[in-house]
Amino acid sequence: MSIVKEFKDFAMRGNVVDLAIAVIIGAAFGKIVTSLVNDVFMPPIGKLMGGVDFKDLFISLDPLKTEGLTTLAQARSSGATVIAYGAFLNTIIDFTIIAFVIFAVVRGMNKLKKTDSAAPVTTKECPECLSTIPLLAKRCPHCTASV
Repeated sequence: MSIVKEFKDFAMRGNVVDLAIAVIIGAAFGKIVTSLVNDVFMPPIGKLMGGVDFKDLFISLDPLKTEGLTTLAQARSSGATVIAYGAFLNTIIDFTIIAFVIFAVVRGMNKLKKTDSAAPVTTKECPECLSTIPLLAKRCPHCTASV
């Protein structure tokens, strides 16, 4: 088997294509959640906290360089070393929302699986050889024991 054919078989498997689609959709979903946090959730929270813009919250490790500067962009352009804890808070909120949505989707999928998996039992285990045999069998076809 040629390496090109082998690669084509690998790449066209259902799982690989599904994974690629999931990664692309996941990246797009991440952008949506980031926008939701930065553009919808954080402005009202900042307004309630006295007009604070979370993305501009920082701690300067070079206070002389950042004296009088109010935004993270200004502090970074001054060459100061800063801890951007506001951006970190936004990232934590992003993660929490994404984790909750994934939890909700997995929970919903698990509920769907439980309702579909109520198939009737049609087999049993042989008490002698532990083989799987039909439910109505009177004798095991593997070890011939009466069941």
